Amino acid sequence: MPSETIKLTAKFKLKNPPEGLDDLFSTYREIVNFLITYAYENNITSFKRLKKETYKELRGKYPQLPSHYLYTACQMATSIYKSYRKRKRKGKANGKPVFKKEVIMLDDHLFKLDLGAGVIKLSAPGGRIPLKFYPAKYHEKFKSWRVGQAWLVKTPKGVFINVVFSREVEVREPETFVGVDLNENNVTLSLSNGGFVQIITHEREIRTGYFVKRRRIQKKLRAGRKRNELLEKYGERERNRLNDLYHKLANKIVELAEKYGGIALEDLTEIRDSIRYSAEMNGRLHRWSFRKLQSIIEYKAKLKGVRVVFVNPAHTSSLCPICGGKLSPNGCRVLKCKCGFEADRDVVGSWNIRLRALKVWGVSVPPESHPMKTEGGSLPVTKLTPYTLYG
Repeated sequence: MPSETIKLTAKFKLKNPPEGLDDLFSTYREIVNFLITYAYENNITSFKRLKKETYKELRGKYPQLPSHYLYTACQMATSIYKSYRKRKRKGKANGKPVFKKEVIMLDDHLFKLDLGAGVIKLSAPGGRIPLKFYPAKYHEKFKSWRVGQAWLVKTPKGVFINVVFSREVEVREPETFVGVDLNENNVTLSLSNGGFVQIITHEREIRTGYFVKRRRIQKKLRAGRKRNELLEKYGERERNRLNDLYHKLANKIVELAEKYGGIALEDLTEIRDSIRYSAEMNGRLHRWSFRKLQSIIEYKAKLKGVRVVFVNPAHTSSLCPICGGKLSPNGCRVLKCKCGFEADRDVVGSWNIRLRALKVWGVSVPPESHPMKTEGGSLPVTKLTPYTLYG
């Protein structure tokens, strides 16, 4: 049975972080900005070249700093400069990139995690310092996982270490796939038995409600601490509510797909670059965290041994899954084909996603295979409400 690697990040809040960490954050930010400037002035996107050309100078300037901080700073600077170049080509960046965050990238030479003792030993200029953290129940599941890199992060709520854990899992060969069409207000699944499941999420209403609330705060309070506190308060509430929804939604999708062995999703990596709608629609789609939901579905599926594949999203909701012809609107969200096929656009999308996954897997599907026949009347669609996720 083939295996795949799952990576998850866990957050550890430090108890009484020492004052010396402020100096470490300041020094690291100074180094990263030096490296960004050097990369910018010499147009360097290679981590190896940047490290080779700057290491000696930095080692001389910061002799007490463990050398691996210089390595990770080079990685951070290279990543920031590459991102800047990409945004600049699209006309979304001006001037020189600057690193302002209170973040330090740590590799496995710079820290050691002891989950049992509740301590993280961090390499610092004066040697390793023990940092105690607040234990959480979900930390326990990572005891058998491998520890990878981490980020030391300073926020108004405290200092955290975000650790990346990895684990090998066995993923079985799928018998068939469940096609999953993610939409603003629902998730529609196409099953191999010819049925469909549509889960109503109300995500659009949730996001719009918090967006309107933040707009009112911004209009009423032009500046000040109270304004920032309210915006952060409702921003956190929105994130928590949607995060809870995504996890319960992913659990339900994996539960439905487990007996089939495979889940098919659209590859929506570049979708935001191709959005060309009204300002209101663009705003809604840019606030929609579809990639986060996909990543949660992906890792939860792998933990259950369910394979996940990503397919080309082009025209999934505009081509007939029976004959491959172009569909035409036939009322509110209903599409119709010349061959007589008619269905809701979300049902069409999930059906085509499943067929594309099967085709990638080498299974003959319409219109190459013999056309399937749809029975008279509407397609069998089971609709689930959000309450089903919590039941």
